[in-house]
Amino acid sequence: MKLSACIEWLFPAEADNFADRIRLAHTHGVEAVEFWKWTNKDIGSIEWALTETGVELSSFVAEPMIALTDRANKETFLKGLKSSMDTARRLGAHTLIAQAGDDLPGKSREEQRAALIETLTAAGEILEGSGVRLGLEPLNTLIDHVGYFLHSTIEGIDIVKATGRPEIGIVYDVYHSAVMGEDTAEVIGESIDRVFHVHIADHPGRNEPGSGDIDLKQRVDWLVEHGYGGAIGLEYRPLVESAATIAETRRVLG
Repeated sequence: MKLSACIEWLFPAEADNFADRIRLAHTHGVEAVEFWKWTNKDIGSIEWALTETGVELSSFVAEPMIALTDRANKETFLKGLKSSMDTARRLGAHTLIAQAGDDLPGKSREEQRAALIETLTAAGEILEGSGVRLGLEPLNTLIDHVGYFLHSTIEGIDIVKATGRPEIGIVYDVYHSAVMGEDTAEVIGESIDRVFHVHIADHPGRNEPGSGDIDLKQRVDWLVEHGYGGAIGLEYRPLVESAATIAETRRVLG
């Protein structure tokens, strides 16, 4: 099983810069890494560290991070997506992550959903033939992202299917899904092909696997058994040394 360390939260105590966090991830046997925004990072040093170590960059956020539920943001997002796509190709990443944005006051869910589908459809046209895909991420609205538009995995899958674009799928975050009371098998069903990337963390606390109550092994096993072949993103806040949590994660996931 390929693990992808989110180096926003893993190894910051051990290294200030992201290039060195990539090297630390490699030292501790991690096959891939990921991060959030790319425009605030030294892309040249990250590129060198990836080349030097052979570590894969699994994903990062498509910028700008603006509400895709607002049709007025469409062209700005698509312009930024082109730059994000070019950076992804430079660094060898195959998945960009998109967030829907907040539920906008004064606009119906139907109107916002239509705007989201319209922008994602256009995004798929831009990404066609690039080897880069865009994953829309549902988030929990009970703890971490109160007011966010897309809190349902089922709705997320329905939205990406409505685009009719194979370049558009979801990022399935097991932590967010579990917080919302979802069952992985029920919400993913036969749509595993639309899951472009997976994140895990335990609950409560959003810390490393084994620290909370989610049966992460059962959920990850189901995803893998039903065809998910990508990396498992470790997007958690470690309670102890990052390297130790990675070793524990391998043990927990078996």
